[in-house]
Amino acid sequence: MLHELITFNKLLSNLSGEDYARLLPHLEVTQLSLGQTLYEPNQPIDYAYFPINAVVSLINILEGGQGVHATVIGNEGMIGVPLVLGTMQMPMAAVTQIAGSALRIEASVFRAELRCSGVLYPLMLRYIQVFISQLTQSLACIRLHSAQDRCCFLLALLQDYVGSRDLVITQEALSRVVGVRRAGANEIVSALARAGLIHHQRGKITILDRPGLEAASCQCYRVLRAEYGRLSSHL
Repeated sequence: MLHELITFNKLLSNLSGEDYARLLPHLEVTQLSLGQTLYEPNQPIDYAYFPINAVVSLINILEGGQGVHATVIGNEGMIGVPLVLGTMQMPMAAVTQIAGSALRIEASVFRAELRCSGVLYPLMLRYIQVFISQLTQSLACIRLHSAQDRCCFLLALLQDYVGSRDLVITQEALSRVVGVRRAGANEIVSALARAGLIHHQRGKITILDRPGLEAASCQCYRVLRAEYGRLSSHL
């Protein structure tokens, strides 16, 4: 089962046979629940996580306790970038936004494997480049694009990460990801439903018209897809 699950994380699926064999005994399947905090800001990191169909948000926590959403990570990436860079903590919180499965590995073991493997470390460095691009794209998106366009982009991205047109996500969680108040998220979801792009009910959004959703999204979706395409093409 573990052998099969690794292929669902697109980052791990790029490992060489040797690196795959080295990492396999140290990976374990874990279930991430909605709202689960994987990392607290500036606290020790215990595990690196590789999502299968869960989606995790990175959230910048301000001094007053307010959280500002930075980006989402799904099955094309990993949570624990500081481990690759030689540190054991990160300034942001990592919180599950869509519950699901992930593979995890102890931080100390992961760091040891980075030093020993021939492919894992270069692969993680290439991923970090994509990760940085995703963060900067998110900042530009919040600044320049409308909330509705951004919502379409994120719903398309979430569908990619979950692997299903059915997204088990509350409108409260969606409002955090999009960066609007809950009332604003409600208005956007209703507008997309009237346009026939999605169907929504309590705690669940179903994508009905994927091409239409992509057409209605901002350019950030296409930019990010191109970044992940370049990651795979250079392996």
